[in-house]
Amino acid sequence: MSLGDEHEASGGYGGTGQTRTRLPDTDPDAYGTPRRTPRSSSRSLVTVVGVVVLLLAAIAFANRGGGDADKSESSGNKPETAATTPSGEKPVDSKTGEIPTGYPQSEQGAQSAATNYGIALGSADMYDAGKRRAIVNTVYPPDVAATQMPAFDQVYSKESFLEKIGLTKDGTAPSGQTFISRVIPVGTKVTAFNHSTATVALWYTSLFGLSGEASKNPVTESWYTTTYELKWVDGDWKVTDSTQSDGPVPVGRDQRASTAEDMTKAVEEYGGFTYAR
Repeated sequence: MSLGDEHEASGGYGGTGQTRTRLPDTDPDAYGTPRRTPRSSSRSLVTVVGVVVLLLAAIAFANRGGGDADKSESSGNKPETAATTPSGEKPVDSKTGEIPTGYPQSEQGAQSAATNYGIALGSADMYDAGKRRAIVNTVYPPDVAATQMPAFDQVYSKESFLEKIGLTKDGTAPSGQTFISRVIPVGTKVTAFNHSTATVALWYTSLFGLSGEASKNPVTESWYTTTYELKWVDGDWKVTDSTQSDGPVPVGRDQRASTAEDMTKAVEEYGGFTYAR
C-alpha cells in the first residue's frame, strides 16, 4: 500500500480514525515511498514520531500537483479536561544541540518534553542528514535511535519523495524558494502517567510547503493531535511510540493569503519557543 493509499484507507486526511505513525520499510511503491512494517510485540521496532506530519503533508502536495474544567449537572457525560494554562514551572534551561532537554520527572515535564520533541521532529531540519541524526539521537532512547536511524535516512533521502515535495535531491529548496516545515503547539493533555512512563496528547497546527514566486507547493496549514508514549531514560523523558489523528480543525476565517515574499520573510524573522507546561 502506498503512503497515499494508506492515508485514505486509515482516515489520515478524509477520515476520523487514528493513524499509527510507523516508518515505511524498504519496498518502494508508486509514490517512491517504502511500505510500512508491522509492529513487533517486543516494540524493538518502535514507532517513529513526527515523520507522519511531514509525510502526510508531503503526500497531500504530491497528490494535488492547569486545573479541571468546571462541571455542571447539564454537562452529562462530558469528559474531564485539563486546560493548558501556565503552571508556574520554569522552562528547562539546558539543551542538547538546539533541542531543550533536562525535563523534570513529572506530568508537566512530560508535557514539555513531548511538545519540544514534536517541534524538532516536525521541522525542516529533519531533511538535513546531519541535523536529522542529532534530532533522532536526542528525542529517542539510544537503542531506539540506533534501530530507526536507517529508516529515517531512507525516507528523507529518497529522491522521488523529495521531488514530489518540490525539494532537490539533497533535501534543500530550489533556488529562490524557502522550504517551510514548522509545528505550532496549541495545547497538551496527559492521559496516563507514572514516574517512569507517560502518555501525552499534543494538539497542534503545522505549516508545510515551499515559499517563493516559482513554488508549485505553497505553504499550507494542517491540524493534528499526536499522542506520544514517553519513557524516563537516564534522567530525562524520551519518546518511544506515538499515534496521530486529524484535528480538531477550527473553521477558517475569510482571510487573504499572504504573498510568497511575506511568508518567507515571516518564517525567517519569527523564531520559535521553548515550551514548558
